[in-house]
Amino acid sequence: QVQLAESGGGLVQAGGSLRLSCAASGRTSSTYVMGWFRQPPGKGRDFVAAITRSGGSTDYADSVKGRFTISRDNAKNTLYLQMNSLKPEDTAVYYCAAREGAFINSLNPSMYGYWGQGTQVTVSS
Repeated sequence: QVQLAESGGGLVQAGGSLRLSCAASGRTSSTYVMGWFRQPPGKGRDFVAAITRSGGSTDYADSVKGRFTISRDNAKNTLYLQMNSLKPEDTAVYYCAAREGAFINSLNPSMYGYWGQGTQVTVSS
């Protein structure tokens, strides 16, 4: 099993940047496909980005393409989400997640077996 812990959230003005981190412990994170999801207030959990075990391939939600970058450092067992040009609609609790199996269907949160506790990102207008 793997345990996940997010950090780096906070309050930022529109147009600003934040970098989220997700530290993995327990089983080596390179065993897992990793992803970021977010949950705005009163809404469901939405896919943000995913990355393969090696980091060689990524996928993004249309709403964040060109603004967010997912990456991973397997030597440090850490997943990152660089968020630039933030908008008020990016306000949400951000979760990192890990899954076993193939990269396919990585947009579906039900495919992930491990989740962090979440970190709040608030973007003011």
